[in-house]
Amino acid sequence: MSLVDITRLHARLLNGLLAATSTPPDEWVATLINPANRFLIEVLGPVEARQRTAQALSGEVRVLGIKLLRRTAALQSLQKKLRHEIGQRKTGERKILEGARHYSQLLLEAQRLQSQSRRVAHQVLLAQEAERKEISRELHDEVAQILAGINVQLATLKEASAISSRGLRTRIVKTQRLVQQSVRIVHEYARKLRPAMLDDLGLIPALRAFMRDLPGRSGLRIQFTAFPGVEAIDNARRTVLFRVAQEALTNVARHARAHHVTMRVLKVGSLVQLEVHDDGRSFAVDRMLASRSNKRLGLIGMRERVEMVGGRFAILSAPGQGTRVTAEIPFRVETAAPHS
Repeated sequence: MSLVDITRLHARLLNGLLAATSTPPDEWVATLINPANRFLIEVLGPVEARQRTAQALSGEVRVLGIKLLRRTAALQSLQKKLRHEIGQRKTGERKILEGARHYSQLLLEAQRLQSQSRRVAHQVLLAQEAERKEISRELHDEVAQILAGINVQLATLKEASAISSRGLRTRIVKTQRLVQQSVRIVHEYARKLRPAMLDDLGLIPALRAFMRDLPGRSGLRIQFTAFPGVEAIDNARRTVLFRVAQEALTNVARHARAHHVTMRVLKVGSLVQLEVHDDGRSFAVDRMLASRSNKRLGLIGMRERVEMVGGRFAILSAPGQGTRVTAEIPFRVETAAPHS
């Protein structure tokens, strides 16, 4: 019951007593009202005290509630930060693990490439040694025999000149032909080792000369186009393009049984692109690269030359479509040497 209800109840009881009593009105205050008021004060005092206490407690509860809400909000914020930090830490740990795995993969790849590089270097050395052996044998078999024949002819000429001059002119002509043949063979081998035309006239004339004298070209039609600006690149890159074209055309003449070859030297953006496409027999590129044949060494040599100058090399071969060899190298203009 509230204080208002108690006060109303007190007023009704007091009015009822006043109506029922026969006490004169002057004595009401002393006999009824004052005792009733004291009774009301005695009753309401503790109630009011408890109400004040309750109000004070209610205020404290509200303050504690506000503090609790603030603490709860702070704890929620802290919990959110902790979850974020835990997430970042897990992400960092995951990145560390991924980095460790990536580093291990890079290490394995580096070891694989190093091993592959050693194998390729070994194969290149073997190929160079085999090429030197073949050139040495052919020089010995052809040039040495011709020179021996020249020596015999000269000895015969010496004897013939001492006996008679008849037939001397014929022997001299035979000897000159042997000398010319030996000079031609020496020039051919020199051109195989390093074509002088590549240094003197440029890439395009050197390629045209090579195509004209290509061994086994009979019945093979070669269509060649090139942009003149390729002559502006440095000598190392011109050499790479020449060697790739040389190896590709030699393979076509020897193995492809092709009828038509298209060779193009183009400028594609910042790259020089060499493409040799024939209509001959195809072959399994991956299987060839895994074999131990000399043709495999030729393919590896082309790729190594192109990659050595920062380029890309590709071979595509499919039945009915022939073989396409593509080499792309950066187009870098040769800078003139500074004057001393």
